[in-house]
Amino acid sequence: MKVIDISAQLGLLAAWLLTLNVLLGLLLSVRYNPLKRWPYKRVNYFTLHNWTGYVALALAAAHALLLPLSTTAGWVWKDVLWPSAVPLQPTLNTLGAVSLYLVLLVVATSYVRRRMGRRAWKAVHWATYAAAALFFIHGVFVEQHLKGDPVNLFGTEKLSLLFCFAVVAWASWARLRHALRLPARGAVKEVEAHWDAPVPVEWGEG
Repeated sequence: MKVIDISAQLGLLAAWLLTLNVLLGLLLSVRYNPLKRWPYKRVNYFTLHNWTGYVALALAAAHALLLPLSTTAGWVWKDVLWPSAVPLQPTLNTLGAVSLYLVLLVVATSYVRRRMGRRAWKAVHWATYAAAALFFIHGVFVEQHLKGDPVNLFGTEKLSLLFCFAVVAWASWARLRHALRLPARGAVKEVEAHWDAPVPVEWGEG
């Protein structure tokens, strides 16, 4: 397998994990209780949410870092930081870089979320949705082999990315509808009451 192919597969894995991360984040936002609902077991999905973010970030970074090692991509090391001058599809690749930086921002601020306060952290955390949108645009429309060939939107990789996008879009819309049905003041009090304990003890592993 060529370096460019490994890079493409890592990017695809990062997209899948980012999809899972967003879904878990949405469940956390509505205080979903897996002990009282499916799967009716103690599941610490707050920890799973964190780790899917960490691994997705690592895979996305590795996806970019491998490109200068490819003999056919035409990338140099500075292109990893800001690929606006790469030979093919510079705009789409730059969108991918921006999405990577947004994920990095969200992960980094998660370590200091209590110091930041709920409102400031939540404002930064909204960047997750922008990161996901840019990541999907990059993944779907970029030619993953960087040869200048036409993009096949009906290929297995592209269809899986489109499916991930559809899932995230549907889940986000469902979350928005849920928020609109809640009294605003009560929702704020609920979030603030659990700010220091994102997942109740009975939800966790012990």
